[in-house]
Amino acid sequence: MPSATPVNDPLITTFGRLVEAYSRLEQWLGSSMESQVGLPHVWFEVLIRLTRSEGEQLMMSSLADQIALTTGGVTRLVDRMQAAGYVERRPCPTDRRVSYVGITAAGHDILEQAAAVHARNLREAFDGFSSQDLAALDAVLDRIREAASGLPRNV
Repeated sequence: MPSATPVNDPLITTFGRLVEAYSRLEQWLGSSMESQVGLPHVWFEVLIRLTRSEGEQLMMSSLADQIALTTGGVTRLVDRMQAAGYVERRPCPTDRRVSYVGITAAGHDILEQAAAVHARNLREAFDGFSSQDLAALDAVLDRIREAASGLPRNV
């Protein structure tokens, strides 16, 4: 019988399963999207978040928070996406220190192609799940996201 140490904490195992499932899905979905559409998965995440945001734009800092990158990391990512023509930087009309990133027409075009591939792949990945299973998963993920949003960023 395993000893009751932090190493054997059931929450560590639960979190490990979550990480493993995410990693496998991310690897498969990302390589599929890149090979079929030529778009890295993180670029898809940026484009979908911009499209779903008010004015189809986000402050750079908000985008960094949403895709779990540092502000420097999101700056480099946006530089590459801007060079590809998928996004553009937009100045804030009221504060020179604030910069927005917005989706372009070319970004919309590639997003439509990528979303079709992504939706098809997700339907395949979750084929054995009922609508009730998916609703329960959504509810649990919402609770996890809410709990995590209240945690300090830097410990």
